[in-house]
Amino acid sequence: MKAVFKTDRGRIRQHNEDNGGVFLNRSGQRLAIVADGMGGHRAGDVASEMALTNLQQLWGETAEIKTADEAETWLKINIEKGNSVLYKHSQNTSECEGMGTTLVAAICTDHFASIANIGDSRCYILNENGFHQLTDDHSLVNELVRSGQISKEDAEHHPMKNVVLRALGTEESVNMDIKTIIFEEGDLLLLCSDGLSNKVTENEMIEILNGGQTLEEKASSLVDLANDHGGEDNITIVIVEFLDNHPGERL
Repeated sequence: MKAVFKTDRGRIRQHNEDNGGVFLNRSGQRLAIVADGMGGHRAGDVASEMALTNLQQLWGETAEIKTADEAETWLKINIEKGNSVLYKHSQNTSECEGMGTTLVAAICTDHFASIANIGDSRCYILNENGFHQLTDDHSLVNELVRSGQISKEDAEHHPMKNVVLRALGTEESVNMDIKTIIFEEGDLLLLCSDGLSNKVTENEMIEILNGGQTLEEKASSLVDLANDHGGEDNITIVIVEFLDNHPGERL
């Protein structure tokens, strides 16, 4: 298995409020994370960094995950712990009042990937069946699309496009979506903040991911394209590739 992480401030923002990475547990299994902080300067930085650091530490202490149930339970319990840490910090620190972060996280084993998401950061899969978004955006415009009030095309340019309905750390409890997929040789997972998905079309993502570049070059090409299309937001991505013929490979 191979993985690459890349984050970029973009061309407009003064600060990068995104965070992310790929981390190993005690058995060498990977946890991929993308978090897009919100709440203004410093508060957004703090929220995404705290979410990342908390999960990274807990994952590093975790033994081998053997089943999808174990993976999903781990995500639920530990993301809820992270939510409590963020919420208490925002309540006790005036400059961080109202802070929060989106989160998309994937536990990747040799047989499956379990994905959790809160907010509008996304996870896609590219496999023999094509390219598909695995997560649902917890956003106002997505709810309007789901209810039939606006079209998917209208959503792309809606003035309330950035309104997120769920975030980590903004409430005492948090609802998350969790699902597990079979992860097979040659499959690619793409986790990203909306700085990528708002600027790069799915067809452009497919073209780059299917290209002959290395994983690192593909990540750079995606970030460069988001910047070429305006780069108004921070851009963060993780790509995970499952290669069964390299069982001893490490990040």
